[in-house]
Amino acid sequence: MIRLFAAIAIPFETAQGLTLHQTGLEGARWRPVEALHITLRFFGDVREDMADDLDAELSSIIAAPFDLELTGAGHFGEPQDINAVWAGVADSEPLRALHRRCETAARRAKLPADIRAYRPHVTLAYLKRPDPMAVADWEAGNNLLHSPPFRVARFGLYSSHQTREGSRYNLEQDYPLR
Repeated sequence: MIRLFAAIAIPFETAQGLTLHQTGLEGARWRPVEALHITLRFFGDVREDMADDLDAELSSIIAAPFDLELTGAGHFGEPQDINAVWAGVADSEPLRALHRRCETAARRAKLPADIRAYRPHVTLAYLKRPDPMAVADWEAGNNLLHSPPFRVARFGLYSSHQTREGSRYNLEQDYPLR
């Protein structure tokens, strides 16, 4: 089994800009620049043969390159169980269409449907039992976060491996947009 997800890598310059927002939350496990990405579809643990089928389906996706911007900040989890803070992604129909195509690829590869609502974001830190007021203060201080537009000309299939420092991601396959 291999833990997989499809994602858009954040350009280095944009990721560097996000590091300015990675401060001010005690106990936060801030994600390194090379781990910053926008998940298109999380597939979970996948058998090797199904991973090959998924790769074939993802490689057949046709979509034109498009521009994205990061905007705003937020968190995941309820006040008693906040588990992450993130940078938001400006609304983008091409991004939503690419997400839907990745979902269709997963279904064609016989993977279960993802029934969660798609909320594009860049996870900046994972949290463990933070003070909800500190998270609210962090969000208020970062709600004007805004990146310059960047071009999305490809996406990738990544594997995720747990380490003592957190998840480590490896690009398994790269898919150009055309």
